[in-house]
Amino acid sequence: MDALIIAAGFGSRLAELSPSKPMTPVAGVPLIEIGVRQAMQAGVTRVVVVTGHQADLLEGFLADLSMRAGIEIVPVRLTNWSTPNGHSVMAGATRCDGNYLLMMADHMFDADILERLIHEHRPDCAVTLAVDRRIDNPLVDPEDATWVKMDDDGMITAIGKTIAPYDAVDCGAFLATPDLARAIHEAIAEGKPGSLSDGMQRLADAGRAGTMDIDDAWWMDVDDPRAHALAEELAPWHLARTFADIGVPAGE
Repeated sequence: MDALIIAAGFGSRLAELSPSKPMTPVAGVPLIEIGVRQAMQAGVTRVVVVTGHQADLLEGFLADLSMRAGIEIVPVRLTNWSTPNGHSVMAGATRCDGNYLLMMADHMFDADILERLIHEHRPDCAVTLAVDRRIDNPLVDPEDATWVKMDDDGMITAIGKTIAPYDAVDCGAFLATPDLARAIHEAIAEGKPGSLSDGMQRLADAGRAGTMDIDDAWWMDVDDPRAHALAEELAPWHLARTFADIGVPAGE
């Protein structure tokens, strides 16, 4: 299976730490490398990375990482990287073969989350989203989180940053089919800006957006200096397997 990692945006809230959000190091390892290696551990055999801001820097690093990690990494450069993130999904999905694991470059996960998600495909779902029902999770920034409302069967009924009420938070990892990119394109045709959530809501309205509860597994969105400081402290503990592959000691 392929993984598609979105890494095109500016990342303004981390700009004081790094000129490139996906290149921002956690425990000395760039976020994009952590993401690629976590995808590999989940069973991914090829990674597509959508680049944009600081594309030359990032693509040069990805070429080296591909050789070091022993996996094909395909960069797809987005010319207008200021567009909503759904445009990155549409660009990257053209290079993915069938269903794919969709990830955000600034998210980190317990290995179990991605491993489980790859096997969560249901014929009636065009996309399955990893969700955290711990809506009071102290690692979640409520001002930036994408919230999810579900029915009794775990199907998404609403998704977005401003919805209320809600049942869970979007963890930033998806098992996607080609229908997700088509749904984003259709949402744009209807006048939507083209965010990933626009496409997700369209699929939710059709009853085709499912969820996977991560239970008590660990994850983080490294989106600002506060989250980065927490990631520096927590990631070596929770991502011991990932860091071991790179030669970084586990947390002590």
